Amino acid sequence: MRVPPAPPATPAAHPVPGGDDEVPVEALGDLYRDGITACRGAFDPAWAEQVGNDVAVAFEEARSRADGAVGRGPQRWYLEIHPEQLRGFVELVSHPWVVSVCRAVLGPEYEIVELGFDIPFPGAAMQPWHRDFPMPEDTRRQRRLTSLAFNLTTVDTVEEMGPFEIAPGTQWDDGVDFDHEMFPPRERYPRYQQRAVRKYPRRGDISARSALTIHRGTPNVSRSARPVLVLGVDAPGAGNAAHHDMAITHGYWKRLPALVREHLPCPVVDRLEPIRQKHTIEGLVMGAAE
Repeated sequence: MRVPPAPPATPAAHPVPGGDDEVPVEALGDLYRDGITACRGAFDPAWAEQVGNDVAVAFEEARSRADGAVGRGPQRWYLEIHPEQLRGFVELVSHPWVVSVCRAVLGPEYEIVELGFDIPFPGAAMQPWHRDFPMPEDTRRQRRLTSLAFNLTTVDTVEEMGPFEIAPGTQWDDGVDFDHEMFPPRERYPRYQQRAVRKYPRRGDISARSALTIHRGTPNVSRSARPVLVLGVDAPGAGNAAHHDMAITHGYWKRLPALVREHLPCPVVDRLEPIRQKHTIEGLVMGAAE
């Protein structure tokens, strides 16, 4: 089975108020203090809806084959895709705010290693508090962030949809006694609940966070899915690319701007093959009651 590319994209981005040079200062403060930052209205809402259409197509294709999507709890799915399956991929990764945050946090040779979607459908349950992977030694010893997860919603988020909940400042929690170094013990939950902030992004907003910051998805009691794009970016040597299988074709590679090509370490191939999802987080499969 070959992976069909997405149709041509429509215009996407709004300029960032204040200019490129002013973005990293505020974002760096947010990321190192809270573990999350955001740019409101980075993209046109119509462009975000277009992303949502591509998500729906990719999800239907993925669910039609084995290992096409991985469960992250009841009625909650995650899938990775290739850049060519997303209209507007170039606009996304070349947006001035995205580029400046990557450079400021991860350095000039940052690497785009992951493109995917998290989709909580109606009936999605409360997730346990968690981080997405164990704390790297560079972070533990030097208080240095070596990766970022950018999130972009395809819908205007309301409470009933089960908004993303995060405990600011917990990206520095050591985690050596966490289950799999990812899931804190339940006796720590009151601390996270006390810090907890729910996020209600709208179409066109984009956020950046450390995936080490303790977070969870909340129950979706609405009648609508809440798809969220995930763009994973590493500092050189962070190693997260080993968990992902993103690829691009030779023809697509030739059409990419240099700004994008120099940050894409993925294989360049003759034809795309469907991604078999392997980034399973076992502790999320069953969900968690409060």
